[in-house]
Amino acid sequence: MLQQLFNEMIKQDVKPFLVQHGFVKKSLNFYKIADNLIYMLNFQKSAGNSADHLMFYVNCGIYSAELAQIQAKEVLTEPKEADCHFRARIREIAGAAPDRFAITPDTKMDDVRKTLLSGLQQVVQFYRTMTSARSIVDYYTSGPFLHLGEESFHLLLQTNDVAAAKQYLQALQEKHGAEQRWTIFEKQYEAIFKQYGAEFTKL
Repeated sequence: MLQQLFNEMIKQDVKPFLVQHGFVKKSLNFYKIADNLIYMLNFQKSAGNSADHLMFYVNCGIYSAELAQIQAKEVLTEPKEADCHFRARIREIAGAAPDRFAITPDTKMDDVRKTLLSGLQQVVQFYRTMTSARSIVDYYTSGPFLHLGEESFHLLLQTNDVAAAKQYLQALQEKHGAEQRWTIFEKQYEAIFKQYGAEFTKL
């Protein structure tokens, strides 16, 4: 019963909305292929679902062939969400969306649809701002996040943007420099700077 409500919502609401924005459905994944990026949305059902309680997550991902090449990985045409270089739950992009959606016999499906489609609209708008591997790198360096650290330094130094690389390094040092694991990251990053002949400054 609840599974049927979920399937109907994907078929009648989610699919038409995402197809309208250029996405193609493959199982519970939706893909949109641009020049050098693949945008995806993944609907993940919770493992603990029962007859009277169905929960699902909406995972957002952007895959970059350029970053895959930097990682020396095979370039994929249908990446899984876990393969994506940018990864987030819908709530991280659309603040009003829940971390996970729930359907029970008492759920007003119209409310779920409205919240979900509003969140998806915000994701589609966000994806429009992410147009290249550099967009993904900029997102994580502005954090600053350790995620994609090595790839980010490679991309920035390959394009000779030493100033941005140094700014990112300094921000990471300030945020994580006191952590025990930082020395491991520092060695990796120093080797990358050396590879491109860029000066590496320790705090």
